[in-house]
Amino acid sequence: MTKAKAYLLFIFTLIIPSIIHGQQLIPVGEGWANNSINTTVFRKNSLVTHNNTQFIAYYDPDGYMVLGKRDITSTEWSLHKSQYKGKVTDAHNSISIMVDGDGYLHVSWNHHGDPLSYAKGTMPYGLELTKKLPMTGISENNVTYPEFFKMGDGSLIFMYRDGQSGQGNLVINKYDCKSKIWSQIQNNLIDGENKRNAYWQACVDNKGAIHISWVWRETPDVATNHDLCYARSSDGGITWENSKSEKYSLPITATTAEIVCHIPQNSELINQTSMSTDNEGKPYIASYWRTENSDVPQYHVVYHDGKEWHDLNLGFRNTPFSLKGHGTKRIPISRPQIIAKQEREKTSLYLLFRDEERGEKASVAICKDLNNKKWEIKDLTNFPVNAWEPSYDTELWRTQQKLHVFVQKVEQIDGEKTADVTSQPVQVLEVEINIK
Repeated sequence: MTKAKAYLLFIFTLIIPSIIHGQQLIPVGEGWANNSINTTVFRKNSLVTHNNTQFIAYYDPDGYMVLGKRDITSTEWSLHKSQYKGKVTDAHNSISIMVDGDGYLHVSWNHHGDPLSYAKGTMPYGLELTKKLPMTGISENNVTYPEFFKMGDGSLIFMYRDGQSGQGNLVINKYDCKSKIWSQIQNNLIDGENKRNAYWQACVDNKGAIHISWVWRETPDVATNHDLCYARSSDGGITWENSKSEKYSLPITATTAEIVCHIPQNSELINQTSMSTDNEGKPYIASYWRTENSDVPQYHVVYHDGKEWHDLNLGFRNTPFSLKGHGTKRIPISRPQIIAKQEREKTSLYLLFRDEERGEKASVAICKDLNNKKWEIKDLTNFPVNAWEPSYDTELWRTQQKLHVFVQKVEQIDGEKTADVTSQPVQVLEVEINIK
């Protein structure tokens, strides 16, 4: 081992108590655990807080959607078993929730090329849901990956794929709190041109700009993922531009998309990870892939410093693996979540992940100052979470800088198969972050 590699390994195995302390696990209820449907990384959101009321959603052992709420100062949950079930044998069919500016819960669930399943709360802060509702009635018959995002005025953005893997388009709807009406603002923002589709991740910054990044997939085989691209909108999703403020002609295609990091096919590049922004709206994108001179997939953070893009290879992993084939995969590491925190001239980054190398625990890699690019790792649980992937309360982080993570030990078998395991506790991990 070279001195440089030994030093890097030393940095990544440090555990510094002053960085993260005060973890608390809050029990919620028993959840389906025979696959990763409750813990997929693309849940937007599994947890969401509005005015100190935190909401949660998950499938119970019988496949019913359970909704819950609590005051974030309390450990007691009010739970409601809804009238809706999901096809829990397919890990794609996750539940996504958000609360609008008036306190109404919005829920979408059970999609893998299926007609839209959407309902909202019958009253503000309520857990009981309406009957299934349409949104716009347009392009709602082949829905996958529903995701909600909250805008600064309390309105909602809803994104989903219309189509199938290797051949699909990105649709964006908007919910107006005053009229309580959904409208479609993009029916094909990113066009696969019947040749490919975009697997995206998105976020909304403190100024209300929407940021999207994505990889292209040429076929349903995950090995055909390639290239990381980017777009943003400062007018609620109507017009879009690249990082150089050059306006896109819509829809965005493989020819016109800004490639922020060139990644060839067969690089073990994963799709649908996460992105975040700092206080100034600069984007940070997390993923993993294998570079040309290595057979070990590593976590990467691709970020824009206001002038240009950078690819930060965290480089702490040692175990190779290969991504190939269709469907949900049983992968030795999770897709990551990236969170950025900015104080004065210092930007701190947190990468939530799970890795077999660390006993499959929920873990976090921490960069206290992006200027020096040194990372430390800490395990957040003392037990394995198996096939868990991280999701967290984005609204609580945005409004109060508090990190609450959805945690459940789950299994996953390659393809849409299910393990034979007992139900597992759904919990919320409260992590107190104290950067010094």
